[in-house]
Amino acid sequence: MPTASARLLSLLSLLQARRDWPGALLAERLEVSPRTVRRDIDRLRELGYPVAATKGPDGGYRLDAGAELPPLLFDDEQAVALAVALRIAITTGAGIDEAAARALNTVRQVMPARLRSRIDTVQVTAVEWPENQPNPQVDSGVLVALSAAVHAREVVRFDYAPAFPRPASAEDTAGLPWRRVQPHHLITWRRRWYLVAWDLDREDWRIFRADRVTPRTPTGPRFTPREVPGGDVAAFVAGRFRGSDGTGDWPCRGEVILDLPAALVSRYTDGEVVEELGPNRCRLVLGSWSWSGLATAVGRFHTDVEVVGPAELKDAFARMARRYARAASGEPLPPRQE
Repeated sequence: MPTASARLLSLLSLLQARRDWPGALLAERLEVSPRTVRRDIDRLRELGYPVAATKGPDGGYRLDAGAELPPLLFDDEQAVALAVALRIAITTGAGIDEAAARALNTVRQVMPARLRSRIDTVQVTAVEWPENQPNPQVDSGVLVALSAAVHAREVVRFDYAPAFPRPASAEDTAGLPWRRVQPHHLITWRRRWYLVAWDLDREDWRIFRADRVTPRTPTGPRFTPREVPGGDVAAFVAGRFRGSDGTGDWPCRGEVILDLPAALVSRYTDGEVVEELGPNRCRLVLGSWSWSGLATAVGRFHTDVEVVGPAELKDAFARMARRYARAASGEPLPPRQE
């Protein structure tokens, strides 16, 4: 038989796991009588947890949101999961580094020694962002505002700072002082936060960097959500960053044979198809945003190459060969044609 405190913790975990719990089912899960469940519910209320009783043939309980934050009780796995999540939050670029670090320190201080030793073994090293690249940090207030608009399905307006200072153009701004969009998803991609939205004035899908967004108030009318092309937001975003139509695949794909072992080539690929054809020979299928980029990606293996196809990749190798040969000869660049 578990102690009263352990039973109380189990009861709280169950109430947090689903919205409504019939009293009889709680008693069955805790292996106690319905009367004991009622007493434990009263104890939770005394601690500040707003547990509401639901009426009906079965009767039951629901953990409601309260006006104040009561003392938090976690089982061992929840406590460790929370600490790990806070460690990772420090590296997300969400502008909550200091708050996450303070929260982690607070949680760690009240943990039993056995749990502190477990979370102390989880070390996350944040690699510093290169100084020559923009700081990807985004204000947490912006994330909250965008998340709220996504959840409420409300049109948002915001100023959008350019990535680099440049003269304004009709193509960039369409004659508008701000953007007006239907926000659909807030995502992270390589330590940056992005908003996936339908641009109402351009009538197309757009992906906005959240650290360049300054929301305007108030928000606009509610809207009916659209489906992103392909139905998968992750594939859509990956495709847009690769320069494709949002299907998630590269716009240019080719196949080559390399005079290298498959095991060696596999170390330097990320999701590409590598097939062993012999002890020192393999087939490589990979993609890129352009045919020249694809030829360059193959060239990094520094070995003999046989192009299987398509013809566009062969043409790209020929163009790159001419460029490199001219660069090696010291021939100056021809005048640019205006």
